[in-house]
Amino acid sequence: MKSPVHRCRDVERQADCLQMEQQQCVSISKATSAPMWFVRDACGIVCGVITWLLVVYAAFVVLFVMLLPSKNLTYSIVNGTVFNSLAFLALASHFRAMCTDPGAVQKGNATKEYITSLQLKPGQVVYKCPKCCSIKPDRAHHCSVCKRCIRKMDHHCPWVNNCVGENNQKYFVLFTMYIALISLHSLVMVVFHFLYCFEDDWTKCSSFSPPATVILLILLCFEALLFLIFTSVMFGTQVHSICTDETGIERLKGEPVRWEKTPCWEAMKAACGGSLSPSWLSPFSDLTCKRDPNAHVVLPQGEIIEEDVIEIPLD
Repeated sequence: MKSPVHRCRDVERQADCLQMEQQQCVSISKATSAPMWFVRDACGIVCGVITWLLVVYAAFVVLFVMLLPSKNLTYSIVNGTVFNSLAFLALASHFRAMCTDPGAVQKGNATKEYITSLQLKPGQVVYKCPKCCSIKPDRAHHCSVCKRCIRKMDHHCPWVNNCVGENNQKYFVLFTMYIALISLHSLVMVVFHFLYCFEDDWTKCSSFSPPATVILLILLCFEALLFLIFTSVMFGTQVHSICTDETGIERLKGEPVRWEKTPCWEAMKAACGGSLSPSWLSPFSDLTCKRDPNAHVVLPQGEIIEEDVIEIPLD
């Protein structure tokens, strides 16, 4: 049994923690947002740079080791155009997935005035996130890396240095699809180039020395095979999440379905931005990487409430 002194110390510690949380919430509510969404995470930035460098390495081997030394001009032009187009679309999709607001909830909007403005029904319960002091919409989860609650958060991907959520899932799906395609394309070209070099003189099938050519091709083959498997699985997982209207984090936590599920085709149209069209395959549709201004302006202002679970009183 704790002594009165210990109990007093516990009460003081809890009061200090509550005061720190309130101060944090006040600082959050006064913070201003940057014009572009970008997560300042060292691990994510490194992974993003590595992703671009791997694509650049693949393009270097494809162009300077396999295509330019080829005697078949048509083969080089066709494969060079296809590979570079897919690589460009993959990097563009990566940039859009990284710099698009995934659906961040307002920070510091857990005020009585804001809850009143929502015009909720009597008896309805809303939840406050104690970490970012925001009213959490249905199906929103807090990301410890982005330090925000994200609508329909699927997962946080370090390779795009961002969460995959309601607003950028399309770009992440395109990124995985295009990376899988260029991986498959380069893998096929590596196999054909090896066969060509075995039949011909190794000194004539590449502008590099035979040992350097073999090392570059083996590294590219390993990279292509690894990323083909990884991105194909991620692509299938994302399409399955869209069609079942259930995010990865909801499936992982085994959360009960309290929402009305959207049919597969309607969910695909919502995720890809409208009816079936060539824009589904374009990472340039809706060309903006700016934050949603409505998601970061707290109106009306007020003091942050202390409770994490708020029930609207009955009339």
